[in-house]
This record gives sequence, structure tokens and C-alpha cells, in this order.
Amino acid sequence: MAKNDYDVIVVGAGNAALCAALAAEENGAKVAVLERAPEDLSGGNSRFTAGAIRFAHNGLQDLQTVLDLNPEEIENTDFGVYTTDDFYDDMYRVTNYRCDADLVEVLVTKSLETLQWMKEKGVRFQPSYGRQAFKVDGKFRFWGGLCLETWGGGPGLVETEHGIARKNGIEIMFDTRALTLLYDDEKVYGVKVKQKGKALEMRAKAVVLAAGGFEANSEMRTRYLGPGWELAKVRGTQYNTGDGIRMALDIGAMPYGNWSGCHSVGWDFNAPPFGDLAVGDNFQKHSYPLGIIVNAEGKRFVDEGADFRNYTYAKYGGEVLRQPGQLAWQIFDQKVVDKLRDEYRIRQITKVTANTIEALAGKLDGVEAAGFIETVEAFNAAVMEDVPFDPTVLDGRGTKGLEVPKSNWANKLDEPPFEAYQITCGITFTFGGLKIDTQSAQVIDTDQLPIPGLYAAGELVGGIFYFNYPGGTGLMAGSVFGRLAGAAAGEAAVK
Repeated sequence: MAKNDYDVIVVGAGNAALCAALAAEENGAKVAVLERAPEDLSGGNSRFTAGAIRFAHNGLQDLQTVLDLNPEEIENTDFGVYTTDDFYDDMYRVTNYRCDADLVEVLVTKSLETLQWMKEKGVRFQPSYGRQAFKVDGKFRFWGGLCLETWGGGPGLVETEHGIARKNGIEIMFDTRALTLLYDDEKVYGVKVKQKGKALEMRAKAVVLAAGGFEANSEMRTRYLGPGWELAKVRGTQYNTGDGIRMALDIGAMPYGNWSGCHSVGWDFNAPPFGDLAVGDNFQKHSYPLGIIVNAEGKRFVDEGADFRNYTYAKYGGEVLRQPGQLAWQIFDQKVVDKLRDEYRIRQITKVTANTIEALAGKLDGVEAAGFIETVEAFNAAVMEDVPFDPTVLDGRGTKGLEVPKSNWANKLDEPPFEAYQITCGITFTFGGLKIDTQSAQVIDTDQLPIPGLYAAGELVGGIFYFNYPGGTGLMAGSVFGRLAGAAAGEAAVK
């Protein structure tokens, strides 16, 4: 069977895909969106995110172009600024200066205007008070380059974008898995799909791939990320198994980026193998800069205060995976419990409490009690108490003389009751993918030439992230390059 009714086909139905679809439609194209998942599980990883989004801005005046603030919020909040230079610095620093400079330039310079475009389309944003701000001297102060999130988090974003798409005449087909690209050795002219068990050829003048990475494919994880990665839990959708990447490589696309790297975080030890939409991203445990993390030997193995959470959380999941038993425990005392993020208060959580460190040691499943007690004693003795504690800045309140230092936000564990949370590694998305050009997001082949009719956006684009990741950049990259790919595909299709 063949269906030839569309100018542009978008493979995927998350944020990057929907931005592409809306941009293509805006350019006059008739658009179809193909979603492998059923409708109730649709939206890719976008649906599992909390919705934080990183963009360059110069303060309140820019922020008010993308969200509505009431006078009380303006009066009681220090949003700060996050300049293009700040964004560049963070991208280069956390990727060890390996990120593609041309891709990053597009990401940074187009970030604010892309959010403004999304707002015009009907996407709503709000201040990220619950996750990215602490109250200091009666005023909320944002930290780590993030101050905004999508309304309703990931589920709200997906629901809104799907609604906007339908309103604009874009057809979203669920239970429709893309199998191969239709390619005549010169150009891509559609997609072969399996729709509710039946094979179908869908033809179009351009195809945008936005179907995510390969994090839900345990074989590909182990092949590219390395031994042990088949043991990681998947934070998001079970449907991101690398189909979009594979289809493009099959016709000669250039593999690009950090194929042995991924975004991975501390994730509840007893979370299910794949994401649970009822819980969303709340299995994550990201307040570790306020406490310590120990492994099965009771030893600390990372600098919990090396930087703001936004710049370390996406690589520390891999560090947990490398520990004995792929487990760790986060430990806090009452000095900071009121500052723990919302995800520490959900019902589905692996948590123990005790009034003494010795009693707590006996409750940490899988941990050598003596080693843990020794670690806490050494840590407490090393805290630089003469330096003031301030969680909104890199306060320099560290430790002295420890093999694994804590560089900021170090507090003695001495105010019971103590709380401990067991974690493992949760993988979010993979960094390796396809090479695209920066003018149109067109896919490049192994001869360094663009493949006519084929574009890409979102997590299957390689070259943006290496080794690590600044929080909130994924949604922004998906939006920027989704819009770019869709606009170029739409223009090419209606010539």
C-alpha cells in the first residue's frame, strides 16, 4: 500500500518533532507526524521531563517576552541574567570543549527567539521555583543558569504541542512505527511504516527524523556505551530504540558525536525498568550537592559539590553504575532536609531514617556499615565550618584533607534524624547520532554531502553533547533544531 498525501513527514512526536511539524506547516506544507507509541504513551522523552529549558537572556525584560509575571513575582524574585557568553561557557566547559562550535552557535543564538516563537504558537512557560530557586533574605534566587520550565512540565508541553498541531491541521498517527526510509539513491521520498500491524509506504517530499536516541535499546547501549550499561534503568520512553538513527545510517548518513556517551542520573534503586508516566521524572534524586553519596563499601566516590547540580547530574548516573552493585545512597541531615527537591517527597521512594549514624549504617541495604561510619566521621572532621553556607552560589564551603573532596556546600552530618535515599543509574538519552548542517538541519552523508529530502532534530542529532550536559539544554536543542529542520523541510517541499 502507498499513501502520497503529505509534503513533510515527521518521525517522532516529542518536542523536537512537534516543533518541526509546526514550522513545516507554517511554511505551507501538509504535514504528518508518525508516533510509534500508542496515544497514551506518546510524546517520547519530552513527556517524562520536568520541562526545564535553558536559554540565553539578559534578565527580566527578556523573560517577560516569553512568560507572564505578576507584580508579586517580580518583586520577590531575583531571576538574574544568563547571557549568550554564559551559555557558550557552560556548553564548552561541561563537554570538555568537544561540542561542535557551529551547532552550539545556532543553539545559543536562536534560544530566546525560539522560545518567543513557541509562545506565539501557544506554548506556555513559568518560573521554575520548585527546582531551581532557593529563598535567600526573603527573595527567591535562581541558580545554575535555569529559571524557566514549560507549563505542566513534560506532560503539559506534549499535550499543548499536540493540541496546537491538530488545530493547525497536522495529522498525528499513533501506533505507527517507521521501518525504513524510502530512498532512490539520490533523495529521500518517504517512509515505510508498520501501522497497527500492517506495512504501508508513506510518500512525501521531505522527511524529518526526530525519534530520539537508542537509550531504550539494551543491545545498542552495551555495544556503544560499554559493558554494564544493559543494567541501567531507562528514565523515559521504552520506544526510543534507535530506529531513526538506524534508518539514516542504512542509507549512508554520517554517524557523529559522542557515541560512547550519554545523559544519565541518580535514579531510585527500585524504579521500574522504564519510565512511569504516573511518577514522571520524580524517581530522580538531584539534591545530592546538599549531602554526601556513598557506595556499597560505604565510601564517597564523587565530589557532590563540584559544581551546581545542573552541571554534574547528567554524568553522575554513570558514576553510580560503575560502583559495586550499581548502587549508592544519598545521605542528608536536618540542616538541609527542607531544601530537598520535590522528588524526595513522593510515595514511590527507597528511603530510610535513623537518629544516629550508627543506626543509619545498619539500615543502608548493601552497604558496609563500618566503612560508612568511618566515612562520615572523616567527612565531618574535614568540613570548613569557617566558610558561610549559601546554596545559591559556589560558596567554597568545602572539605580539607579528604581523598575525594567536597568543594562546595559541605555541612557536617550531625543534626538527626538522618535521611538516606538509595539510587542506581537512570539513562535519559544517548549523545551519539547523526551529523546535520547548521543552515537547515539537513542530514549529512559519509561523503560530507547533504542527503536531499532528509532532516533531523532532537536527541538523534550528534555533536552537541560530549561526556556531560548542562541541565535544560535538551528541550532547548530540540526546539531550536526542530524549528530549523521543519522550516527547511517545509520550504523545500512546497517549492
